Amino acid sequence: MEASSRPAQLDSPVVARIIRIGSRLNTRLYRLTRGRLGGTWRVGAALRRPTPVCLLTTTGRKSGQERTVPLLFLRDGESIVLVASQGGLPNNPAWYYNVRDEPNVRIQIGREERNYLARIAGHAERAELWPRLVEMYADFDTYAAWTDREIPVVICEPV
Repeated sequence: MEASSRPAQLDSPVVARIIRIGSRLNTRLYRLTRGRLGGTWRVGAALRRPTPVCLLTTTGRKSGQERTVPLLFLRDGESIVLVASQGGLPNNPAWYYNVRDEPNVRIQIGREERNYLARIAGHAERAELWPRLVEMYADFDTYAAWTDREIPVVICEPV
């Protein structure tokens, strides 16, 4: 399937910089308030139905340093499900490669912080989870239409 055209303005260096700054600010506010601020996403499809946000901390595959990013998440029993959508960009986000190379991660949801073992969902698991993820945040389907890559789904299981 060929990707539909992604709005060109989203690929602007200015937009990328705004996203990076927003991500850092969200992470700081989330940590400071234990998720009271920055704990929900209210943009796009989430405007009317806010979507929960967690903080994922990985080990940088190149730097070896901790890296934390705010991400939308879905609870699946004790597991936390993440989507490496990166807004439908052609490449996977850096956190995905960090998780792939070092699956021991930490996730903060509100006041609670736990260690998890992350793994990339197999084809059948992804197919089962994808409709639930889209129900949670419909823009995931839009992002999938904007890219030729299959957007990875990551399952984090508590250790």
